[in-house]
Amino acid sequence: MKNNILDTLNEAQKEAVIHYNGPTLIIAGAGAGKTRVLTNRIAYMLEQHIHPARIMALTFTNKAANEMKERISQMVSYKATRNLWMGTFHSIFRRILKDEAEKLHFNSNFTIYDTDDSRSLIKSITKELSLDTDHYKPNDIHSRISKAKNNLCTPEQYKNDKQMLDLDRKHKVENLWQIFELYQRRLATANAMDFDDLLLYTNILFQNFPDVLEKYQNLFDYILVDEYQDTNYAQYLIVYKLSQTHQNLCVVGDDSQSIYSFRGARIENILNFQKDYPQHQLFKLEQNYRSTKTIVNASNSLINHNAGRIPKIIFSNNHQGEKIDVLKGVTETEEAYLIAKIASDLHNDKKISYNEIAVLYRINAQSRVLEDAFRRFNIPYRIYGSLSFYQRKEIKDVLAYTRLSLNHNDEEALKRIINFPLRGIGPTTLEKIQTNAIQDNTSMWQILSDDNKLHEIVSDTFYHKLHPFVLLINKLSDLATSVSAFVFIDMLLKKSGILSELEKEKSAEGFTRKENIQELVNSIKDFEQSFEENYQKKPFIQDFLDHVSLLSTIDEQSDKDSPTEKVTLMTAHASKGLEFEIIFIAGAEKNLFPLSFHSMNEQNFEEERRLFYVALTRAKQKVFITFTEQRQIWGNRQFSEPSSFINDIDPQYLNISFEQVEDSFSFNVHNRKTISNNNIKSPIKLPSLEKKFVPLKEINSKQTSATELHEMSQIREGIRISHERFGKGLVLRVEGNAPNTRALIQFDLSGQKQLLLKYAKLTVLNND
Repeated sequence: MKNNILDTLNEAQKEAVIHYNGPTLIIAGAGAGKTRVLTNRIAYMLEQHIHPARIMALTFTNKAANEMKERISQMVSYKATRNLWMGTFHSIFRRILKDEAEKLHFNSNFTIYDTDDSRSLIKSITKELSLDTDHYKPNDIHSRISKAKNNLCTPEQYKNDKQMLDLDRKHKVENLWQIFELYQRRLATANAMDFDDLLLYTNILFQNFPDVLEKYQNLFDYILVDEYQDTNYAQYLIVYKLSQTHQNLCVVGDDSQSIYSFRGARIENILNFQKDYPQHQLFKLEQNYRSTKTIVNASNSLINHNAGRIPKIIFSNNHQGEKIDVLKGVTETEEAYLIAKIASDLHNDKKISYNEIAVLYRINAQSRVLEDAFRRFNIPYRIYGSLSFYQRKEIKDVLAYTRLSLNHNDEEALKRIINFPLRGIGPTTLEKIQTNAIQDNTSMWQILSDDNKLHEIVSDTFYHKLHPFVLLINKLSDLATSVSAFVFIDMLLKKSGILSELEKEKSAEGFTRKENIQELVNSIKDFEQSFEENYQKKPFIQDFLDHVSLLSTIDEQSDKDSPTEKVTLMTAHASKGLEFEIIFIAGAEKNLFPLSFHSMNEQNFEEERRLFYVALTRAKQKVFITFTEQRQIWGNRQFSEPSSFINDIDPQYLNISFEQVEDSFSFNVHNRKTISNNNIKSPIKLPSLEKKFVPLKEINSKQTSATELHEMSQIREGIRISHERFGKGLVLRVEGNAPNTRALIQFDLSGQKQLLLKYAKLTVLNND
């Protein structure tokens, strides 16, 4: 088995896998097999008899963690992976905080507030303090508080920091410290934390309780961190503290793809790793398996202009591939039309799936004209990063009932559902309850559940509206710990009146809401099945809530494998970690990509260049870069200049040709020094709409191998099979087409299970 783990690796990857002791920095270029090395390294460690419970592997998305765990289980065994501490920073440290909650004066069932909850609470506090909402915008205040927490700044430290206070006065938010203080106090009263608190409180826990830190230092012999360049200060410090006892810290990342400083990520964490751990090992994964030689070399020539980087030379052994086409539209509308036409031609003439085409842009506002053009060409598309499933109103309403059932002090959940479905409880009544709760330094639930207090505050009419709500939540609270997640959600929908409320709505919107609720029920059923496979027991609703409260947008929207083909439209930031056959980079203009306010600062400018690098390296086969002569800004049409990043790319990898433009503009790319609007003559037609593109080399789509299809075809109704986890069983039903075929199986000891055959690894029993 050990040899199988190493057989799929090149020499550089193999070295990074087998040398697993001591501090290790693995620099993995784009498309260099980073995930493969990380998963194979863990699988190899397990083969060396390292206990899985002594390994912590930290990722940035649940999707990445789940994929890694699945790959590891295929290399070793499912049993070996079950006890790995593998997950996102937030999910792993939430687990630790739940176990140690009392030390921080929280209950273990604390709620996690999402961004909407946090901003709603900040809005309420701003109103209570009678502050000017024009200056104290919830989004901005939340962002500043988040940044403070990621730098481990508490409200007490914040209000005593002269530099912070001076900055707030400059931005006319001098009372921000007061909002911060009240915000943290309200979260504590609600037995709630926001996302940033999960990291802040873990640091406080380790600082204030050395014995707890020592316990976890001794527990984890090995710590591995994916995407280390994206860590912030809070994450860096937790990892640093935990790794001090054994020094077996392995970090994997690419400094050239550090693009999240606006979220608090610090490129210094990866650049300074070698100083933090002088006895470190350094491995460089420099072979790109994703892209053509042209794309890789063009990307290298771009990023080489950055000073703050770890030297490396990324190379590809793939075919040479086509040059990058640089195309121009007169306006953003023409640019969008150009992109849509090319995408349509690629799909119709070159038979490239729409799923394998993506348009990347710097800011979300650019999507509007692109959407218009794609609709005009009748091209199906998806906006990646749009409103996620669990952020839809009806879903948040149902989950708010769940949250309040588990944590009665969760005031944001209470305020959301106290009048849903309609109970005749208006804002005036709610304000009375909240005011009394603040005065008594308690939660709104404590007021609601105290009959005497409630009678003092509201009239008999409102008491008889509120009392049944209290009884309902108490009933749901009892169910939450006595029935499975699926049974709970079924009873919640019925007892709360949500289902009957939806039945009354006959509009298209009502039908959509009902479908979304149905999909929530389906997701809980799927979660229950997966949970049962992993832990051999049914989950409670708390387990499901723990799961969804930490999902990221990426976790929810990875639908490239959807049966409906769609072109993906997304920001360059959202594209990180993804790959497509064809990439368009739209709006490659000065003051747009890079953004104007980043051009004044060299550090920010280098991050913008890294972002352009990320966009380029998403492509496997072909890249188109587009820009416009003029673009509408705040209702005014302004002339624009091509991005300096185009000039950063070695011209031998670019194809800049506007054949139908008047002769004075035509030029040979190899003689070009710079591109500017001095070179571009107006007006132009749309030359590229009629341009004959050099045919792309044939693209082999990923398909299930013939061997896999053959094995799957043997699984049919009535045969006996064996499964690694569930033992022997009888196939009751097979449905769906390969590679997404599912089988319903009656296992002798485990009952009925529905399994996806491509993952199930079933063995046919001929003589059973």
